[in-house]
Amino acid sequence: MDILFEDNHCIAVAKPAGLLTQAPPNVPSLEAMVKLHIKTKHAKPGNVYLGVPHRLDRPVSGIVLFARNSKSAARLAEQFREREVTKVYWGAVEGTPDGAQGRWTDWMRKVQDEAHAVRAEANEPGAKLAELEWRVLQPCTAGTLVEFVPITGRMHQIRLQASLHGHPIIGDVAYSATTPFGPDAELPRDRIIALHARALTFLHPLSYEPMTLTAPLPAAWDALV
Repeated sequence: MDILFEDNHCIAVAKPAGLLTQAPPNVPSLEAMVKLHIKTKHAKPGNVYLGVPHRLDRPVSGIVLFARNSKSAARLAEQFREREVTKVYWGAVEGTPDGAQGRWTDWMRKVQDEAHAVRAEANEPGAKLAELEWRVLQPCTAGTLVEFVPITGRMHQIRLQASLHGHPIIGDVAYSATTPFGPDAELPRDRIIALHARALTFLHPLSYEPMTLTAPLPAAWDALV
Protein backbone atom coordinates (compact mmCIF):
# COMPACT_ATOMS: atom_id res chain seq x y z
CA MET A 1 0.00 0.00 0.00
CA ASP A 2 1.02 3.57 -0.66
CA ILE A 3 0.40 5.24 2.70
CA LEU A 4 0.12 9.01 2.31
CA PHE A 5 -0.43 9.93 5.97
CA GLU A 6 -0.83 8.05 9.23
CA ASP A 7 -1.23 8.95 12.89
CA ASN A 8 -3.35 7.72 15.80
CA HIS A 9 -6.47 9.46 14.48
CA CYS A 10 -6.58 8.90 10.72
CA ILE A 11 -4.79 7.19 7.87
CA ALA A 12 -4.83 8.08 4.17
CA VAL A 13 -3.79 5.66 1.45
CA ALA A 14 -3.72 5.61 -2.35
CA LYS A 15 -6.32 3.13 -3.62
CA PRO A 16 -5.38 1.17 -6.74
CA ALA A 17 -7.95 1.24 -9.52
CA GLY A 18 -9.97 -1.98 -9.67
CA LEU A 19 -10.05 -2.48 -5.90
CA LEU A 20 -13.20 -1.99 -3.84
CA THR A 21 -13.04 0.54 -1.01
CA GLN A 22 -15.24 -1.70 1.14
CA ALA A 23 -16.45 -5.26 0.61
CA PRO A 24 -18.00 -8.21 2.46
CA PRO A 25 -15.65 -10.53 4.37
CA ASN A 26 -13.33 -12.63 2.16
CA VAL A 27 -13.65 -10.17 -0.75
CA PRO A 28 -10.49 -8.09 -1.35
CA SER A 29 -10.90 -4.44 -0.36
CA LEU A 30 -8.84 -1.41 0.60
CA GLU A 31 -10.50 -1.37 4.01
CA ALA A 32 -9.32 -4.94 4.71
CA MET A 33 -5.79 -4.11 3.59
CA VAL A 34 -5.59 -1.06 5.85
CA LYS A 35 -6.94 -3.02 8.82
CA LEU A 36 -4.31 -5.70 8.27
CA HIS A 37 -1.59 -3.03 8.04
CA ILE A 38 -2.65 -1.48 11.36
CA LYS A 39 -3.04 -4.84 13.06
CA THR A 40 0.42 -5.94 11.92
CA LYS A 41 2.24 -2.67 12.52
CA HIS A 42 0.86 -2.16 16.02
CA ALA A 43 0.56 -5.85 16.97
CA LYS A 44 -3.09 -5.46 17.87
CA PRO A 45 -4.51 -8.71 19.30
CA GLY A 46 -8.18 -8.09 18.54
CA ASN A 47 -10.28 -6.50 15.82
CA VAL A 48 -9.13 -3.21 14.32
CA TYR A 49 -11.53 -0.25 14.21
CA LEU A 50 -11.60 1.67 10.94
CA GLY A 51 -14.12 4.37 10.03
CA VAL A 52 -14.90 4.92 6.36
CA PRO A 53 -16.16 8.52 5.88
CA HIS A 54 -16.06 8.37 2.06
CA ARG A 55 -15.42 5.95 -0.81
CA LEU A 56 -14.09 5.77 -4.34
CA ASP A 57 -15.69 3.85 -7.19
CA ARG A 58 -14.01 0.52 -7.92
CA PRO A 59 -12.46 1.56 -11.29
CA VAL A 60 -11.12 4.84 -9.86
CA SER A 61 -7.69 5.27 -8.25
CA GLY A 62 -6.53 7.80 -5.70
CA ILE A 63 -6.63 9.01 -2.13
CA VAL A 64 -8.97 7.51 0.46
CA LEU A 65 -9.10 8.76 4.04
CA PHE A 66 -9.97 6.46 6.96
CA ALA A 67 -10.55 7.19 10.65
CA ARG A 68 -8.78 5.17 13.34
CA ASN A 69 -11.25 5.76 16.17
CA SER A 70 -14.95 6.53 16.54
CA LYS A 71 -14.50 10.19 17.54
CA SER A 72 -12.36 10.88 14.47
CA ALA A 73 -14.82 8.97 12.31
CA ALA A 74 -17.72 11.16 13.46
CA ARG A 75 -15.77 14.38 12.91
CA LEU A 76 -14.53 13.40 9.46
CA ALA A 77 -17.95 12.10 8.42
CA GLU A 78 -19.46 15.46 9.39
CA GLN A 79 -16.90 17.30 7.25
CA PHE A 80 -17.74 15.17 4.22
CA ARG A 81 -21.47 15.47 4.87
CA GLU A 82 -21.31 19.27 5.18
CA ARG A 83 -19.16 19.57 2.02
CA GLU A 84 -16.27 21.00 4.03
CA VAL A 85 -13.76 18.68 2.36
CA THR A 86 -12.28 19.80 -0.94
CA LYS A 87 -11.83 16.92 -3.39
CA VAL A 88 -9.63 17.30 -6.46
CA TYR A 89 -9.74 14.73 -9.24
CA TRP A 90 -7.66 14.33 -12.37
CA GLY A 91 -9.35 12.78 -15.36
CA ALA A 92 -8.14 12.00 -18.85
CA VAL A 93 -11.10 12.71 -21.12
CA GLU A 94 -11.80 12.01 -24.76
CA GLY A 95 -11.48 15.07 -26.98
CA THR A 96 -10.77 18.64 -25.91
CA PRO A 97 -13.22 20.71 -23.81
CA ASP A 98 -14.16 24.15 -25.09
CA GLY A 99 -12.19 26.77 -23.21
CA ALA A 100 -9.60 26.52 -20.47
CA GLN A 101 -12.00 26.13 -17.52
CA GLY A 102 -15.64 26.18 -16.63
CA ARG A 103 -18.50 24.95 -14.48
CA TRP A 104 -20.93 22.17 -15.31
CA THR A 105 -24.43 22.13 -13.83
CA ASP A 106 -26.71 19.20 -14.60
CA TRP A 107 -29.64 17.31 -13.13
CA MET A 108 -29.07 13.61 -12.63
CA ARG A 109 -30.55 10.63 -10.83
CA LYS A 110 -29.41 7.19 -9.72
CA VAL A 111 -30.96 4.28 -11.60
CA GLN A 112 -32.92 2.19 -9.12
CA ASP A 113 -31.18 -1.06 -8.09
CA GLU A 114 -28.20 -0.29 -10.34
CA ALA A 115 -24.78 1.27 -9.81
CA HIS A 116 -25.44 3.76 -12.60
CA ALA A 117 -26.63 7.34 -12.99
CA VAL A 118 -28.40 9.14 -15.85
CA ARG A 119 -29.39 12.64 -16.88
CA ALA A 120 -32.69 13.80 -15.37
CA GLU A 121 -35.15 16.65 -15.62
CA ALA A 122 -35.31 19.05 -12.69
CA ASN A 123 -38.83 17.96 -11.69
CA GLU A 124 -38.20 14.24 -12.20
CA PRO A 125 -38.55 11.97 -9.13
CA GLY A 126 -35.13 11.30 -7.65
CA ALA A 127 -33.45 14.10 -9.60
CA LYS A 128 -30.54 15.87 -7.89
CA LEU A 129 -28.50 18.86 -8.95
CA ALA A 130 -24.88 18.09 -9.80
CA GLU A 131 -22.26 20.83 -10.03
CA LEU A 132 -18.53 20.76 -10.56
CA GLU A 133 -15.72 23.04 -11.69
CA TRP A 134 -13.13 21.95 -14.24
CA ARG A 135 -9.97 23.27 -15.81
CA VAL A 136 -7.72 21.91 -18.55
CA LEU A 137 -4.28 20.85 -17.34
CA GLN A 138 -2.61 19.65 -20.56
CA PRO A 139 -3.14 17.59 -23.71
CA CYS A 140 -2.57 13.87 -23.29
CA THR A 141 -2.55 10.78 -25.45
CA ALA A 142 -6.02 10.30 -26.96
CA GLY A 143 -7.49 13.33 -25.22
CA THR A 144 -7.03 15.95 -22.52
CA LEU A 145 -6.00 15.88 -18.87
CA VAL A 146 -8.60 17.81 -16.86
CA GLU A 147 -8.82 18.74 -13.19
CA PHE A 148 -12.27 18.35 -11.61
CA VAL A 149 -13.47 19.83 -8.31
CA PRO A 150 -16.97 18.57 -7.42
CA ILE A 151 -19.20 21.04 -5.61
CA THR A 152 -21.91 18.46 -4.94
CA GLY A 153 -21.34 14.80 -4.13
CA ARG A 154 -23.51 12.67 -6.40
CA MET A 155 -22.89 9.04 -7.31
CA HIS A 156 -20.73 8.81 -10.48
CA GLN A 157 -21.07 12.59 -10.82
CA ILE A 158 -17.80 13.31 -12.63
CA ARG A 159 -18.17 10.26 -14.86
CA LEU A 160 -21.72 11.14 -15.92
CA GLN A 161 -21.19 14.89 -16.30
CA ALA A 162 -18.06 14.39 -18.40
CA SER A 163 -20.05 12.10 -20.68
CA LEU A 164 -23.04 14.46 -20.85
CA HIS A 165 -20.75 17.29 -21.96
CA GLY A 166 -19.21 15.21 -24.75
CA HIS A 167 -15.92 14.26 -23.08
CA PRO A 168 -16.27 10.90 -21.31
CA ILE A 169 -13.49 9.65 -19.06
CA ILE A 170 -11.10 7.48 -21.09
CA GLY A 171 -11.85 3.81 -20.47
CA ASP A 172 -15.29 4.47 -18.95
CA VAL A 173 -17.41 2.36 -21.30
CA ALA A 174 -20.31 2.55 -18.82
CA TYR A 175 -20.56 6.25 -19.69
CA SER A 176 -20.00 6.18 -23.46
CA ALA A 177 -16.18 6.13 -23.67
CA THR A 178 -14.70 4.42 -26.73
CA THR A 179 -10.98 4.76 -25.94
CA PRO A 180 -9.49 1.87 -23.91
CA PHE A 181 -7.44 2.40 -20.77
CA GLY A 182 -5.26 0.14 -18.67
CA PRO A 183 -4.71 -3.60 -18.98
CA ASP A 184 -7.25 -5.84 -20.66
CA ALA A 185 -9.93 -7.23 -18.36
CA GLU A 186 -12.21 -10.16 -19.08
CA LEU A 187 -14.91 -9.04 -16.65
CA PRO A 188 -16.50 -5.56 -16.77
CA ARG A 189 -16.02 -5.20 -13.00
CA ASP A 190 -12.24 -5.45 -13.44
CA ARG A 191 -11.96 -2.62 -15.98
CA ILE A 192 -10.31 0.57 -14.78
CA ILE A 193 -10.83 4.15 -15.96
CA ALA A 194 -8.63 7.24 -16.27
CA LEU A 195 -10.07 9.01 -13.23
CA HIS A 196 -7.85 9.64 -10.20
CA ALA A 197 -8.67 11.19 -6.82
CA ARG A 198 -5.66 13.47 -6.75
CA ALA A 199 -6.02 15.41 -3.47
CA LEU A 200 -8.09 15.95 -0.34
CA THR A 201 -8.13 19.06 1.84
CA PHE A 202 -9.75 18.61 5.26
CA LEU A 203 -9.39 19.51 8.93
CA HIS A 204 -7.47 17.06 11.10
CA PRO A 205 -10.06 15.40 13.36
CA LEU A 206 -8.17 16.20 16.58
CA SER A 207 -6.19 19.41 16.00
CA TYR A 208 -8.51 20.85 13.34
CA GLU A 209 -5.46 22.01 11.42
CA PRO A 210 -6.02 22.18 7.63
CA MET A 211 -4.38 19.30 5.79
CA THR A 212 -3.93 18.68 2.06
CA LEU A 213 -2.84 15.22 0.97
CA THR A 214 -1.94 14.26 -2.60
CA ALA A 215 -1.85 10.87 -4.32
CA PRO A 216 0.62 10.27 -7.19
CA LEU A 217 -0.67 9.02 -10.52
CA PRO A 218 -0.50 5.22 -10.88
CA ALA A 219 1.75 3.52 -13.42
CA ALA A 220 -1.26 2.85 -15.70
CA TRP A 221 -1.23 6.58 -16.53
CA ASP A 222 2.31 6.52 -17.94
CA ALA A 223 1.03 5.96 -21.47
CA LEU A 224 -1.32 8.96 -21.17
CA VAL A 225 0.70 11.73 -19.51
